[in-house]
Amino acid sequence: MSAQLNQVTTQIGTDPDMQETKEWLDALEAVLENEGPERAHYLMERMVDLARRRGAQIPFSSTTAYVNTIPTKQEAHCPGNLEYEERLRSWMRWNAMAMVVKANRADGDLGGHLSSFASLANMLGIGFNHFWHAPTADHGGDLLYIQGHSSPGVYARAFLEGRLTEEQMLNFRKEVDGKGLSSYPHPKLMPDFWQFPTVSMGLGPHMAIYQARFLKYLHARGIAKTDNRKIWAFCGDGEMDEPESLGAIGLAARDMLDNLVIVVNCNLQRLDGPVRGNTKIIQELEGEFRGAGWNVVKVIWGPGWDALLAQDKEGILQRVMMETVDGEYQNYKAKDGAYVRKHFFGKHPKLLEMVANMTDDDIWRLTRGGHDPHKIYAAFKIAQEHKGQPTVLLVKTIKGYGMGKSGEARNTAHQTKKLDDEAIREMRDRFSLPIPDDKLADIPFFKPADDAPEMVYLHERRKALGGYLPQRRQKSEETLPVPGLDAFKNVLEATPEGREISTTQAFVRVISTLLKDPNLGQRVVPILVDESRTFGMEGLFRQIGIYNPKGQLYEPVDKDQVMYYREDKAGQILQEGINEAGGMSSWIAAATSYSTNDRIMIPFYTFYSMFGFQRIGDQVWASADMRARGFLMGGTAGRTTLNGEGLQHEDGHSHIFAATIPTCMPYDPTFSHEVAVIIQDGLRRMIANQEDVFYYITIMNENYAQPGIKPGQEEGILKGMYKLQEGPADAKLRVQLIGCGTILRESIFAAELLANDWGVAADVWSAPSLTLVARDGQDAERWNMVNPSKEQRVPYVTSLMQDTDGPIVATTDYMRAFAEQIRAFMPKGRTYKVLGTDGFGRSDSRAKLREFFEVNRYYVTVAALKSLADEGKIDVSVVEQAIAKYGIDANKPNPVTQ
Repeated sequence: MSAQLNQVTTQIGTDPDMQETKEWLDALEAVLENEGPERAHYLMERMVDLARRRGAQIPFSSTTAYVNTIPTKQEAHCPGNLEYEERLRSWMRWNAMAMVVKANRADGDLGGHLSSFASLANMLGIGFNHFWHAPTADHGGDLLYIQGHSSPGVYARAFLEGRLTEEQMLNFRKEVDGKGLSSYPHPKLMPDFWQFPTVSMGLGPHMAIYQARFLKYLHARGIAKTDNRKIWAFCGDGEMDEPESLGAIGLAARDMLDNLVIVVNCNLQRLDGPVRGNTKIIQELEGEFRGAGWNVVKVIWGPGWDALLAQDKEGILQRVMMETVDGEYQNYKAKDGAYVRKHFFGKHPKLLEMVANMTDDDIWRLTRGGHDPHKIYAAFKIAQEHKGQPTVLLVKTIKGYGMGKSGEARNTAHQTKKLDDEAIREMRDRFSLPIPDDKLADIPFFKPADDAPEMVYLHERRKALGGYLPQRRQKSEETLPVPGLDAFKNVLEATPEGREISTTQAFVRVISTLLKDPNLGQRVVPILVDESRTFGMEGLFRQIGIYNPKGQLYEPVDKDQVMYYREDKAGQILQEGINEAGGMSSWIAAATSYSTNDRIMIPFYTFYSMFGFQRIGDQVWASADMRARGFLMGGTAGRTTLNGEGLQHEDGHSHIFAATIPTCMPYDPTFSHEVAVIIQDGLRRMIANQEDVFYYITIMNENYAQPGIKPGQEEGILKGMYKLQEGPADAKLRVQLIGCGTILRESIFAAELLANDWGVAADVWSAPSLTLVARDGQDAERWNMVNPSKEQRVPYVTSLMQDTDGPIVATTDYMRAFAEQIRAFMPKGRTYKVLGTDGFGRSDSRAKLREFFEVNRYYVTVAALKSLADEGKIDVSVVEQAIAKYGIDANKPNPVTQ
């Protein structure tokens, strides 16, 4: 401790009174020895406070010296058999290498990563052997967010455990035939193995924080006992540059998530080069996390450094450690002991004296803390036991540890996947693998007999912790009854004459009905991002409360109102503030709770559709990978429904994004009865049937009369399209008008114009899901292609349209590509015209916006007439008359370009 204090005095300049300084330091040393660090910390804080109040300018620092946080004498000793663990770890290193190198010798394009696991093998070994619980009757199980690029090492461990076969190992990254292993942690592809996807970079730490919060939420609400469970998230130091990685650390501290441990593997390198060549990533991250309120534990130096630091009475070694930048540290481990002696210890004569009796090999063996099992065990134990704060472990390692000249500490390490024979031989020798020279060229996997003492130890350790990890529950053991459609009667019926509501209001009624359901009410998780009042959902504040682990420590300013803002320790709403990524991470935690907690939850995340998918697209794909089940509600959807807001508030493309995700069921309902049918069927599929799908449902804030459901419409609503109304049967001319969302109503009005002004009958089709219609068509098309001699399937939309007459006009509030999805499945020879809202948004009234984007009733009418003219059924002059009648400016610029 005195060495650290000496370092501080060295950093702030020449000491004008060394004797006085020594007296102060000796006094502090006495307090540390006799009363402990807590008392010393208290006294120092009081002195700093007094100095600041008297006007002293004392700069704030959230970092500590560049040494291990845990003093050597306070390190908990690892109780395991370290000889066995070291051998097991060496075998895993070898098998991970063999798996990747074999795959790339057979097919050089498969890729794979060796260096990440090589750098954190010690950490994973300590965790699996001593800390991480599998689910049992008494323990819900710990949740692991494994650093994505380290998957080969996890497979190598599972191979030794007998959970993976050699055939699977030989099929690393070869998944098409169903025998392979996924490149990264992918629950979609390995549903009983991986718990969470952690690639793309940054998603792991962000999702882990909200997962930890969700466990606290479940416990506070009495739904599941989670107080003995931990979330462990492993990530790389380069990964911390992703905004998501640090974006939620304030929430973790604010909510006191002491069930969360983030481990940053600080090997100082990213793909291209050093993470912080000119500074120190560990110090930077320490400042970020400590400043946010986390418990920070640094594991920097291995045990060989302890004796040197104990000799460092003047703080010279610590000063040099602090002054040396990461680019230099990387260089040291890419060279040899002689280089380290010259360029590190050579920075000060007394340091050279300190290592004078050490050989170059001795210096080379001065390793980093992340490669010492005792240092790691001590840090993990503190993280496991710490209360009141989340913990981050900043662990310094060597990228590609054990890979020798082929990759250890080199800029190329991240991409290294092909080792030559000499590198393989060096690795065999370094880790003492019992593989003869004549077998090296085959790079055989190594697995000792089941009764080998190391193998017995491996299984005993996992048995003591409840079983093997990672493992994933595919289905919940819970069975919850789903209410029938008639439970939503209040939105299925037509609105009374003179009454108008929006589909957002219909959704709120559905939520209210579910909250009252005796079986499902407690499982509903409303998630909002500071838009509750926008969507008319503020009534839920008082009804079910907003979750806050501290409750409500103040009287809300609107307490005298019926719908006042109420926070509660057992609140049901997850209110994220202006934070779409946070809302999505909460939704993911709830939407996968059936797997992680054996508790089926029903999350409804409601957001501005424009600020939803385009901000959280990566997370939506991650949720699909995790087989999430729940509802995403895109509010104020469509390019023209949100009048007055302007360019970046108007969504014309979220349904294009949603269409790309296979397990997403996207719907754009127009009417309240459609909303009810879709949500009820979603509950049936996701809860009763436990299907791995989720729903994206867009809802609007435009009020209009609701027609109510008619018998037989349910099937068409769910399939994505049904006939809403039929034009006069005796008309000579007929067209088919397709619409969805608010623009369906423009098609309805266009049908009236066509009939009244031009004598043309129009059948109107509601298309709640053009995407599902398109998927059905694509499926039929594919089946027909590969089964040419069998009876050919007819796509659903083709069957709807083939017995109708006239051109088909589809109009939506989204880009034309949305409705273009079904063009290929229109009956042969039929005209298919698409109107949409391509281009930038505008601020104006709904009527003006629909005129601007050319999707209003007049443009639908003109499009229908032009299609009839193109088919020779009317004269083109009729189209010109309509353009003049409706005041359409033929010279108006294309809105796409404006």
